[in-house]
Amino acid sequence: MGLSKEMIKAGLDHVSAVEPRLAAAVAQSGYPEPRIRPEGYETLLRTIVGQQVSVASAAAVWNKLEARLGQGCPPESLIETEFDELRACGLSRQKQGYARSLAELILSGGLDLANLPQDDEKAIALLTTIKGIGRWSAEIYLLFAEGRADIWPAGDLAVQIGVGNFLDLPERPSEKELRDIAEPWSPHRGAVAIFTWHHYHVMVM
Repeated sequence: MGLSKEMIKAGLDHVSAVEPRLAAAVAQSGYPEPRIRPEGYETLLRTIVGQQVSVASAAAVWNKLEARLGQGCPPESLIETEFDELRACGLSRQKQGYARSLAELILSGGLDLANLPQDDEKAIALLTTIKGIGRWSAEIYLLFAEGRADIWPAGDLAVQIGVGNFLDLPERPSEKELRDIAEPWSPHRGAVAIFTWHHYHVMVM
């Protein structure tokens, strides 16, 4: 379960007490709504299906896959389905490789999503053993599905732009710079990340 509205507010209030520029941005943009996804295989498979396509396209492919494989696209069904059938659902060769990697790890017990390591970096390292799941996808899963309060996706473009804006930086910070900037905000960096997406969208509206 992701961070609740109350947890996000508490985290932002805590960081705002030490970073007045964040407090000003929250006053301007308001508190964000939670971003919550279910824990488990289906959320990670949806992440793979949705890579590099629009939300509408991803939904269309997912609906075709569910019609063919069953609700939630069970890993057993996915493994047993031929390449051409999955391609007819809109799943490219590359994404089929990623999806099969995930399904095989689930079925073999190599990945137990109900018992990921408590240490965030170790959990990220385990999730990125899935083909097609990079650090950003792993961080988003841990933040939105598991509600890990200190996840900080510093490689995310909108997070970089959003932080650069409310801190009034002369240019967009790099991933490394953003990790250094946010160090004092621990252990509430997840709430700040969720706020930066909200703030970014308010800025561009």
